[in-house]
Amino acid sequence: MYEINKSELDELLKRHKLTKEDYEHIVTILGREPNLVELGIFSAMWSEHCSYKSSKCYLKGFPTKAPWVIQGPGENAGVIDIGGNMAAVFKMESHNHPSFIEPYQGAATGVGGILRDIFTMGARPVANLNAIRFAHIKGNDDTAKLHRHLLSGVVAGIAGYGNCIGVPTIGGETSFEECYRGNILVNAFALGICSQDEIFYAKAEGIGNPVIYVGSKTGRDGLGGAVMSSDSFKEGDEDQRPTVQVGDPFTEKLLMEACLELFKTDYIVGIQDMGAAGLTSSSFEMAGKSGSGLKMYLDKVPMREEGMNPYELMLSESQERMLICAKKGYEDKIIEIFKKYDLDAEVIGEVTNTGKVELFWYGEKVADIPVAPITEEAPELCRPVKEPEYLKTIKDIEIPEVEVQKAFEKLMAESEVVDKAWIYEQYDSMVQTNTVDTKRADGSVIRVKENGKYIGMSADCNARFCYIDPKLGAAAAVMEAGRNIAVKKITPLAITDCLNYGNPENPEIMWQFKEGCEGIKEACSALNTPVVSGNVSLYNENEGEGIYPTPEIAMVGVGDSFRSSELKDEGNIIYLLGETKSEFGGSLYLKVFAGKVAGAHPEVDFVKELKLWRVLQSDLIESAKDISTGGLAIAAYKWACVSNKGLEINVNVDKDIDIFSESLSRAFVEIQPQNAENFEKLCDTIGLKYEKVGTVGGDKIRINNVEINLNKAKDIYFNTFPKIMRNEIDFADEI
Repeated sequence: MYEINKSELDELLKRHKLTKEDYEHIVTILGREPNLVELGIFSAMWSEHCSYKSSKCYLKGFPTKAPWVIQGPGENAGVIDIGGNMAAVFKMESHNHPSFIEPYQGAATGVGGILRDIFTMGARPVANLNAIRFAHIKGNDDTAKLHRHLLSGVVAGIAGYGNCIGVPTIGGETSFEECYRGNILVNAFALGICSQDEIFYAKAEGIGNPVIYVGSKTGRDGLGGAVMSSDSFKEGDEDQRPTVQVGDPFTEKLLMEACLELFKTDYIVGIQDMGAAGLTSSSFEMAGKSGSGLKMYLDKVPMREEGMNPYELMLSESQERMLICAKKGYEDKIIEIFKKYDLDAEVIGEVTNTGKVELFWYGEKVADIPVAPITEEAPELCRPVKEPEYLKTIKDIEIPEVEVQKAFEKLMAESEVVDKAWIYEQYDSMVQTNTVDTKRADGSVIRVKENGKYIGMSADCNARFCYIDPKLGAAAAVMEAGRNIAVKKITPLAITDCLNYGNPENPEIMWQFKEGCEGIKEACSALNTPVVSGNVSLYNENEGEGIYPTPEIAMVGVGDSFRSSELKDEGNIIYLLGETKSEFGGSLYLKVFAGKVAGAHPEVDFVKELKLWRVLQSDLIESAKDISTGGLAIAAYKWACVSNKGLEINVNVDKDIDIFSESLSRAFVEIQPQNAENFEKLCDTIGLKYEKVGTVGGDKIRINNVEINLNKAKDIYFNTFPKIMRNEIDFADEI
């Protein structure tokens, strides 16, 4: 019924992104020619999205262990100990290609998918972050119009799903670079909490135990999504809308509550989300982790469309579905729970000792595949690597000397600098009532009612840094993500990552990827922040134009208390921590005034970074502000605007424009005058360079030789982005 016509084999392999060598390997594994269903299953399981075939040789060696790590990479999400027998479960994933094809559903189902990864582990999701990247959105040209449309759709999708399901979106990152013109990035992060003795894993064991399908019915939406996400964009790919899943947050809310109720029982062995590759990945991964086999009867799968066949049922990525391995005899009790929530629940198979997944369709066996080889013998491609040619031409660059007041007024209105309330006010950040820091500055913090702790989290990556030096840029992303929660008095503990790169078939892209992995390894080892979960997204390019390397890092940490972002009292002293050098490589200043992403990467010093984190934990500090994009001048401007307080700052720098330098491992802190002496002693003891640079107060922001009225600064900071989105900026007279 599903035999492959040999005359169509070449076209079938091309459509399934398989090589002739892959096909010969499949024949060897099966001991015969595969049929179409089996070919589709191998195609999905061996796709970049599911198998990491081009990346796993470089992912090896990531630091993954620490006393607080409960579960590292290999499960649906990573898990760390947060005290009081409680655990934080978190992960980040990409939904880049689907969001470019269909921005609302692509972003919405990205949120839905990452939430399922969390509650599949037994944790209730309590926070979302996102990192979204586009080309320029200013102007009337076609790119600006398109990307305002894409941004609007993506934000609406994130809001529509997260708000409806009742999980707060409490932070994130939005940036704009021309490299994302034909391939936007949408990375979704979620974190949940649970008791340490209530963590569930993906496994299917116990001969004769039933396999139960629960959740929504299966349709044809998302068909082939994993394969689509493992290829580059090209002209005509707007016709791939059927590969994008359609989400229903209200159904997912019911599914989440049903699963969390189920987890309070002793009815199941394991559970797995049907994410990428749907029923295929969930069944093979559960069997593979347990060394068992499965029989599944696909005609019993709940279907919402007529005429569906086994190929479609195995490869559909319809949303809001789970696969459960139950304890024999508890089927009816499990089904009763899901029926109570008006969800489908059907026994579709059983665990066997064959080591194979056998699929049946109305009594006919339509697939018979050994489990171990499809997971263990997936191609591992140590692709050729070559240092990119462009790196030979970008290091030596003249830094333009722009008059600092004009430079400041230009940079303070840049899209990536100004407040993004237009975006984040569409998100419900307060649902569940655990969000404790609402200023949207640096990292985000929630409270854990169960143990009195505070969890900080931040998603960060400076793609310009990663372009000029992929290794140091990736390390700097880890440092920045940690620093953003350290300023909140939270101790950074572990990361999840989303490694967004271009076409792995290009040796220069694979060199970028290899270097990025090395940077993450070195940073996480030195900073003692292991990698506990993550995702790789390759083929992020359009018509051969790849994105900048963008290894997004989400840092999670824990504290006994937290520090809010805003300045506290007039008359308090401002200190600058860390060292400011004339470092403009990959800086916003250089991009805006030289029109280039170039130069040497700022110094990366993990020892200095750790010293800064230690000082930032001090109770002597009233508030703190990380210094990053735009340098100390832009950091001070944002800090003052968010706090509605003026600042007078005078920093010792070699050149006037060094106030826009993007040297790493720096922060501003606010100290009460009576605590200044003790604070300086603390810095001396730890060995961190510091400088007393100013005071809080007044009705203006002054940094060295630049000055602006506070009210005017606030108007620019808070009102520019909405004007850009409404296309109301007069570009002829732009600031």
